Amino acid sequence: MSEIVGDCARCGATHTTFDLHSATIVGVKNRWQQWYEAFCVCRHCHTSMIFKLSDKDTSCTGYINKTGLSKISGSVSDVVNIEGFISLKDAEPISPPEDLPKDIESVFNEGARCLAVGCFNAAGTMFRLCVDLATKSLLPDAEDTTATQPNAKQRRDLGLRLPWLFGQNLLPQGLHDLSACIKEDGNDGAHAGSLERSDAEDLLDFTTTLLDRLYSEPARIKKAKERQLARRTQQQK
Repeated sequence: MSEIVGDCARCGATHTTFDLHSATIVGVKNRWQQWYEAFCVCRHCHTSMIFKLSDKDTSCTGYINKTGLSKISGSVSDVVNIEGFISLKDAEPISPPEDLPKDIESVFNEGARCLAVGCFNAAGTMFRLCVDLATKSLLPDAEDTTATQPNAKQRRDLGLRLPWLFGQNLLPQGLHDLSACIKEDGNDGAHAGSLERSDAEDLLDFTTTLLDRLYSEPARIKKAKERQLARRTQQQK
């Protein structure tokens, strides 16, 4: 039976030996490097883990393909790298809307991962942060004397900012009812820790719809106009 040396996430033992019972190829990177998921049992605590492994170099790839990872005699640590292990964080998260600013996309992805693993309070807090970041960009410049200005609390507090933005028609009125979850559920997640799945999913719905309207939809329209212009330009030639 093959062996591999690594750290056990179950018992905390470091640099311990695992029996590698089976492995399957789950992908190929750089056109040569095979990645595997390998079912292994820790010899220290006798519990199982699924490691993420990758070929160390092209010669290792050929050897593994010929012999089979689980049939290599002795340790496979000379031919594969340990890239991590399968855990709840690998649950498939919800994809973010397209064309988001990088900071908002990063926060959304964190919220989606939290929701996927059942961390509803953390997910709600991240979705609320997405809305906070997105709506701050809609506020008029504080130095603009010609624009109607929110007060200091409305600038600072999302729960007060949203009604002001709706009142100034800076947010689509169709989102008004959906936005009710932000003040209640967002505050609950941040302070009371009492969100349930339905609460987090309400926040997800509002956040996704808002971000789509603010970023994805304008980007789609811009791309459609660019395609139209390109076609007309081609016709004129």
